[in-house]
Amino acid sequence: MSSTNTSSDLSSEMEVDAFRRLFPLRFHERHLLESIRPDARPLGKARDTSLALGAVASAHGSALAKIGCTTMLAAIKMEVMTPTTESPDEGCIVIDFHMPPICSPIVRPGRPAEAAPVVSKQLSDTILSSGMIDLKELSLVSGKAAWMAYLDIYCLDADGALFDAALLSAVAAFSHLEIPVVSLNEDGRVVVVSEEDAGKLEKEAVNKEKRKLKLSTVSFSLTCILHKNYILADPTAEEESIMETLMTVVLDSSFQLVSLYKPGGPVLACTSAIQDCVALTRQRVKELQKILNEAISDMEVD
Repeated sequence: MSSTNTSSDLSSEMEVDAFRRLFPLRFHERHLLESIRPDARPLGKARDTSLALGAVASAHGSALAKIGCTTMLAAIKMEVMTPTTESPDEGCIVIDFHMPPICSPIVRPGRPAEAAPVVSKQLSDTILSSGMIDLKELSLVSGKAAWMAYLDIYCLDADGALFDAALLSAVAAFSHLEIPVVSLNEDGRVVVVSEEDAGKLEKEAVNKEKRKLKLSTVSFSLTCILHKNYILADPTAEEESIMETLMTVVLDSSFQLVSLYKPGGPVLACTSAIQDCVALTRQRVKELQKILNEAISDMEVD
C-alpha cells in the first residue's frame, strides 16, 4: 500500500513538473487565481533576505547579499587619483557589474551577459543621483588628490530581481567601507599608508586614521511584475521570463522616490498600479533597513 502511494505521488509530481515546463504561464496563472505563488509566497511578499559585511578581507569595503537564491558579492577598492579641473574637490566612483557564466544557464562563456551593462548603468545612476555619497567626502588635497572608489559587484546566482540584490550589496559595501590612512611623501605625493607604518610617519597623515564614509542617505529598491490585475513583488528568474511587464521602484531611507524604472512591456493605463508598487517598496525599505542595521551591529560586536 505504501509503495503504491509513493508511486502515485511521484507520478503526480512528474505530471505537475511536465505541465510547468510545457505551459509555464498557465501554471503560474493557476496559482495567481489563489493569490499565491509556486514557492508559497503571497503575491506582495519578497523572498528571505540575508546580508553579511566584510565578505572580502582584501577589500576596503565588502558585502554578500542574498535575496532568495539571487546572490551578489560587492567589493570596494580605494585608489588615490588626481581630481579633474572641473571638480577639484571631489573624488569619483566607478561601478562595474559582472555576470560570470556560473551565475545562470543563459550566460555563456566568452559572451558578456546582456543584463550586465544595463544593471551597471542603473546602479551608477541610482547611487549618484540619490545623493547617498557626497563626492567631496572623497577629496584629500584640493586639486591634487582624491579617492577613486572602484565598486565591483559579482552576480554569483541570478534568480531574478538582479538590480534589487545588486543595490543592496552596494549599499552594504559602502556602509562597511573604511577609508585608508594616507600621507604626503617626500615628493609631495599622496600615498596610502599600511596599518603597520601608520605610527611611524615622519610627516603628518592627511587623514590620521581609518574613517568610515558618511552616507547622506541609503536607497533600496523593489522590482515588481505587473501581470493582468496582479502585482508580484520580488520576482524569480522564471517569473521574469514569462511575464513581460517589470517595474523597479527605488526609495531612499526617508521614503522619497529616487527613481522608477520600467523596461518594455505595455503602457500602464492607470496610476494605481504604480502607487501599489510604491507602497510595497515602502514596506520593503523598512525590512531592508532593519537587515542592514543588524548586519552593521553584528560587525561592530565582532
